[in-house]
Amino acid sequence: MHPQTLAGVVLPVTALLYGWLGVRRRRPRRQRYRATVRRLPVPAGDPYRAAACESWWPEDDTQAAASQLLLEGLATVNHRGNLSLTPAGADPARTAGHPLPDALLAALRRRTAPATLGSIELRDTAFRTTREEFRSAWRTRVRATAARGGPGRPATTGVYLLLAEMVFTVFALAGLAPRGPVQGWVVAATGLALVAQIVWFPLYARSRRRSGPTAIPHVTLPGPRHPALAELARRDPLSTDRLRVSRLRTRRGRNRGRPRRRTTTGAAGGPADGGQTGGG
Repeated sequence: MHPQTLAGVVLPVTALLYGWLGVRRRRPRRQRYRATVRRLPVPAGDPYRAAACESWWPEDDTQAAASQLLLEGLATVNHRGNLSLTPAGADPARTAGHPLPDALLAALRRRTAPATLGSIELRDTAFRTTREEFRSAWRTRVRATAARGGPGRPATTGVYLLLAEMVFTVFALAGLAPRGPVQGWVVAATGLALVAQIVWFPLYARSRRRSGPTAIPHVTLPGPRHPALAELARRDPLSTDRLRVSRLRTRRGRNRGRPRRRTTTGAAGGPADGGQTGGG
């Protein structure tokens, strides 16, 4: 085979391999995740499951849980975004009927002062644990679907064709006798392209590991709005806006909704509660 003919096959194949690898690396992992999610059926029977996997923040399951508490009269939110329990919400016998709003209700009951939704989500370990357990089943399902969506028959056929091309190139290079410096440079370039094709395999395997199902982040997609969010927006748009403010705020103020600490009596005989002076 003529050296120029062999190079005209090997060099374009090498360029195509690395070009495709570069496009794959530039494709965001979130885009690959969304393509995986779109192959799954929408979770049925539990609107919180759908809100957890197919809604943009802050229209997610946490916001829906807070909306349900407000709709059922178990909590209120003021203009600063502080959530407070109502007398019905403070009753231990009352529940919201779902693990997520119940966990949020329990978090409010653990506080001695009103707290923002952002503070609870950031600092309340029990609420975060319940929320992660609720979402874990969906994440496992997405990753299993992504694992099943690995290389199919076309990709396997392409690998076999590439291996056949590489074997053919090796034997062709072994039988070539370059004549002159031009053919010598052509043969050298073909050999370097063959080495690059061999190096391409571990690079491709590394790219698959980085973008595989275990590396998929938990991102959300625009989807159907939770009924509690839609109902609260229709019935009380002001409370909907206040919940957004509550989600953004992670600090309530001095107390931040945490239990108050009593100060001990000082050596000078000061008061025991907050430094207030008594009469007498």
